[in-house]
Amino acid sequence: MEEKGFYNKFETLPLEAQKQVLTFMDFLQKKYELNLKKNRGKKSIAKHRFVGLWEDRKDLEDSSQWVRNLSKKEWKEIGR
Repeated sequence: MEEKGFYNKFETLPLEAQKQVLTFMDFLQKKYELNLKKNRGKKSIAKHRFVGLWEDRKDLEDSSQWVRNLSKKEWKEIGR
C-alpha cells in the first residue's frame, strides 16, 4: 500500500477508529515478533547431530528392503 494513501485514509478516520487501527497494528506487531523469535531459536534439521548418522551403512541403502529383512528375521525368531 502506498504510504501517502495509508496516512490520508488514516487521517480521515474518527479519533476512536484511529485508536482501533493503532491497537490492531500493535497486536499484529507483537504476533509477528513472537513468530520471528520462535523461528530464530529453531535449528535447521540438517544441523542436528543425528542427521547423517547412518550414511556409511551399506545395508541401509534400500531402507524398505532393510525393514523387510528385519521383519522376516524377527518373525522367524518368534515362531521358534
